[in-house]
Amino acid sequence: MKGKKKTMTQNDDEGAPSPSEKLPSPVVSDYDSESDSDYEVAPRNTIGDVPLKWYEDEPHIGYDIKGKKIKKKEKQDKLDSFLANVDDSKNWRKIYDEYNDETIELTKDEIKLVRRLLKNRAPHPDFDPYQDYVDWFKWDDAKHPLSNAPEPKRRFIPSKWEAKKVVKYVRAIRNGYNPFDKPKEEDGPYLLWGDDSGSTEKANYLSYIPAPKQKLPGHDESYNPPLEYIPTQEEINAYQLMFEEDRPKFIPKRFTSMRSIPAYENAMKDCFERCLDLYLCPRVRKKRLNIDPESLKPKLPSRKELKPYPITCYIEYKGHEDAVTSISVEASGQWMASGSSDGTVRIWEVETGRCLKRWEVGEAVNCVAWNPLPDIHILAVCVGQDVLLLNTCLGDEEEQKCIKELLWVDSTIASDDSGNKAPSVSWLKDDKHMGLRLRHFKTVTALEWHRKGDYFSTSFELLIHQLSKKLTQKLPFKLHGLAVRSTFHPSRSIFFVCTKQSVRVYDLLKTKIIKKLDTGLREASSIAVHPGGDNLIVGSKEGKMCWFDMDLSSKPYKILKCHPKDINNVIFHRSYPLFASCSDDCTAYVFHGMVYSDLNQNPLIVPLEILRGHTSSNGRGILDCKFHPRQPWLFTAGADKLIKLYCH
Repeated sequence: MKGKKKTMTQNDDEGAPSPSEKLPSPVVSDYDSESDSDYEVAPRNTIGDVPLKWYEDEPHIGYDIKGKKIKKKEKQDKLDSFLANVDDSKNWRKIYDEYNDETIELTKDEIKLVRRLLKNRAPHPDFDPYQDYVDWFKWDDAKHPLSNAPEPKRRFIPSKWEAKKVVKYVRAIRNGYNPFDKPKEEDGPYLLWGDDSGSTEKANYLSYIPAPKQKLPGHDESYNPPLEYIPTQEEINAYQLMFEEDRPKFIPKRFTSMRSIPAYENAMKDCFERCLDLYLCPRVRKKRLNIDPESLKPKLPSRKELKPYPITCYIEYKGHEDAVTSISVEASGQWMASGSSDGTVRIWEVETGRCLKRWEVGEAVNCVAWNPLPDIHILAVCVGQDVLLLNTCLGDEEEQKCIKELLWVDSTIASDDSGNKAPSVSWLKDDKHMGLRLRHFKTVTALEWHRKGDYFSTSFELLIHQLSKKLTQKLPFKLHGLAVRSTFHPSRSIFFVCTKQSVRVYDLLKTKIIKKLDTGLREASSIAVHPGGDNLIVGSKEGKMCWFDMDLSSKPYKILKCHPKDINNVIFHRSYPLFASCSDDCTAYVFHGMVYSDLNQNPLIVPLEILRGHTSSNGRGILDCKFHPRQPWLFTAGADKLIKLYCH
């Protein structure tokens, strides 16, 4: 071994051992006392807390105090090391130090120390754990105790803090937050060689599939059966005429001795079928699940918790002589307007059902829409290619004066804000009905007001009109398809255009498209925007209704298949979480549609009620439906000439 020779003196013996040496001081002193000659000091490892597994693939085990590598010693063969240990009488004292890659022999004192530790005694033999107590305080000439304070009150009163802790733990246990560990059930006795096919299967193990038991052989399968078991030639011929399923699998034969039995004919075939059965055998036994069908239904709130919503018919408005095509409720909820195919427009008092006013327009009315402002009592009526703006003569003198100013137009003006030479819409004065007439070049099927009451849009030819300035402008966007319906955003300058297969969202200020919503429907028929503005519903002529969450995706969030026939209109309530749809099947569906302010929570859609009462006429049912602006009431207009009010 390479290294400097050093003679151990009394000064070296008194010096403290280094931390890297994992030997206590008695080991060094005993070794010095027993050794009479000089020895080579082994290099000590100085890698510190570095794990030794980092040096597994290296030829060295660490570095000494001078920075030199400490080479690993060659490991002996296990057989050689075993034989060497057998011959060594002090082998039981030796331990292997992985840190320094060396073998250390324990001294007698170290062995005694280890034995005392194993017996839970003090390491030092002179230590007495039961020595007499030494009183460190001098009690001589002491007149008073250390403290003469009275006992505090908290030592005699139960702790409030501990009581709160106990109550907290009790509540946690009751609510199941702190479940107790169930005691493990020990496995009981079981049959070692028995058939456990009937025993209960444990969930922690694979399911056991017992092998099929074969029927024990009888006399007919013997090599020398009795004569009554051997079939005759006629019976064998009859077996050949049978179907293979009905034919017996084994025909008994008789042999004089065991040596005369031939080889089995179907040995290879049976072996192949057996292997095929093992290959196709299921690895896991499938258990039948007993699931209650009611548990698969979504958990929806009770209908009683979602009240109020319209349930029963309260009033019927009679007077039209043909199908009522459109209705509209005034902003205060006191008046309702209706248009019919008989060419009349009527105004009704909601609570009494009294007809207040009636106009003869001469053609079938496609749509009626009341101005959303409560102090401007103007009614827009779509008749053929014209839009009539009628003064309902409601309100006080100041309101009527303002209305007449809005409905006044110069007879020489025919405005078109698009800049074309030929105007697309003509603003004309209608002396017969004391209002305005907007003459279009195409049929007007729908009309929607802006929330401020100054703008309104018309479809089939998509135009936006301004009432105060008597101007009309086309949208600066290219429409892909025919515009079925259009509507304004309830709070922002956003415009929705519903075509037959998609909904396009435009920003009117920036004049650009924001989003395109794919409905996936064959033909859309109506659209309604939630008062919050982030959700909308689209009805179709195939009886489906799509709910869109514009913050979520361009695809429908929910598709409701509720009507077997065409949906004519869908509508949201302004203040209640309700929306409804009406169809040609003479029914109106009322839904609960709650939209939460939390963006992580999806809207809640719950079907509430199916309103019936209308009758079919010429294949048409309910043509329009509207909610009351303040109450949870629903108005329905049917092809049976009736208007019905459903209340809660």
